[in-house]
Amino acid sequence: MTSPSLSPQVAAVAEAAAADSDPTIHDPRRRRAVLIAVCIALMAVIASVSGLNVAQQEFAVAFGASQSTVLWIINIYTITLAALLLPLGAVGDRWGRKPVLLAGLVVFGAASAAAGLATSTEIMITARLLSGIGAAMIMPITLAVITSTFPEKERSRAIGVWTAVAGGGGLLGMYLSAFLVDVADWRWLFALPVALVVVAAGMTIRYVPNSREESSHPFDTIGSLSSVLAAVGLIFVLHEGPEHGWTAPATLVGLLVGVLGAVVFVAWELRRRAPLLDVRLFRHRGLSSGSVSLLAVFGVQAGIFVVLFPYFQAVLGWSGLRSTLAMMPMALLMMVASGLAPRVAALVGARATMAAGIFLGGAGLALMASFVSVDGGYLSVLPGMLAMGLGMGLSMTPSTEAITSALPRSRQGTASALNDVTREFGAALGVALLGAIVSAGYRNAVDPRLDELAVDAPDGAREGIATALAAADDAGPYADELVRAAQQSFVDGWQQAMWVGVGVMVLLFGYVLARGPQRRPRAEQPEPTPEQVM
Repeated sequence: MTSPSLSPQVAAVAEAAAADSDPTIHDPRRRRAVLIAVCIALMAVIASVSGLNVAQQEFAVAFGASQSTVLWIINIYTITLAALLLPLGAVGDRWGRKPVLLAGLVVFGAASAAAGLATSTEIMITARLLSGIGAAMIMPITLAVITSTFPEKERSRAIGVWTAVAGGGGLLGMYLSAFLVDVADWRWLFALPVALVVVAAGMTIRYVPNSREESSHPFDTIGSLSSVLAAVGLIFVLHEGPEHGWTAPATLVGLLVGVLGAVVFVAWELRRRAPLLDVRLFRHRGLSSGSVSLLAVFGVQAGIFVVLFPYFQAVLGWSGLRSTLAMMPMALLMMVASGLAPRVAALVGARATMAAGIFLGGAGLALMASFVSVDGGYLSVLPGMLAMGLGMGLSMTPSTEAITSALPRSRQGTASALNDVTREFGAALGVALLGAIVSAGYRNAVDPRLDELAVDAPDGAREGIATALAAADDAGPYADELVRAAQQSFVDGWQQAMWVGVGVMVLLFGYVLARGPQRRPRAEQPEPTPEQVM
């Protein structure tokens, strides 16, 4: 409250200063504005993770780039983002979440604009690298802003909205990107994140309060560097192993760097009084079960995308835009379920909600594995997609809240970064694992089918369905038989990958039932203070 003798101008300044000193916002309208601002910023980051996948051929033609180079244009962003999430989340806690968020938006927006104007692969890869740095400044701060500014009774619902954007925003961004590529040009892909950044920056300046945490301990530089090495090495292995082989020299070097970085990180963090991430916290049921749940659920989700898009395009013959549109029911249901998950958790508990979501996700995988076929079309996979969307939405929100609630308000940047790193590792692992199973299943199924043809099939037909369809153009009267063999073999590989996914979800279901977050009365869950952590 201000003194009556103060002028209106001075009173306004005093109120603004008080709002920034206390990050909790008491005005419901401003809380909504803050939530919208951080979700728009998050959408820019998430859309850039998946959006470029729809323009791989355009990049190859525009720059005369090989497939390997095109994959680096896409993957350098993800690797940089995952590697820097943890240290930059901690930087936001110390330097102030609002200035770090604004700095990230500036870097991300400028790099996205540079990518849209790129004239060579070198410029494009550099721009994508800088975009990843900016994204790593944005993504953990968006969740940290929510957890540090929303009162406890509304925090779950706000996290549910954030989770919906994080889970479904990738598909929405991919759809908009496919639309831009189809109706305009690939360079317009980068106009979308730039526009989102401009809106998010304006709303952040106006509505988002600043919050930071004082610490008497120096920044954990060694922990930050070792975490970067661990993330870069391990994610490099997951990205490059399926492409170049798990025993290739570059893959083995990446594995060595990643393992050494992880060992140094854990050993160092156990010795520090104020670690970047106290690894002992993984004894906490909520933190460990939330992390494992997100790792597996996002891994399965990413693996599903690896399978669904080739099915729509190569088996059903759909365009990229139509294929992306076909994924929207699953994405929309996921977003709705993410918003409803806090209410369900309030009634039955976080563990039961997580377990129900995981069960539905596994059921969706089983439905797709059981009924998918070449002739069944879209309706053979739609029920499974809907069950997957509902299950992922129900499981992701309580998993995210389990992680963020395990750390005090002073460490929410680190908690948010841990949540995001878990998602990125899960996605990379899912793509590598399920993608490899689909490829191996295809090759094992296509060989006997091609041997039955009365003519020698091109070698490329044995490598994958895309090359098989391309080879069919030169197969003459046997083209239809070659296409049919490739499509049926791809469905065989699909089914094997989905059943592996079912096995992962069954194991996760049992783990969450045994080690999921316990349901306690609210009075028994006071929020830790910074002094309790130090």
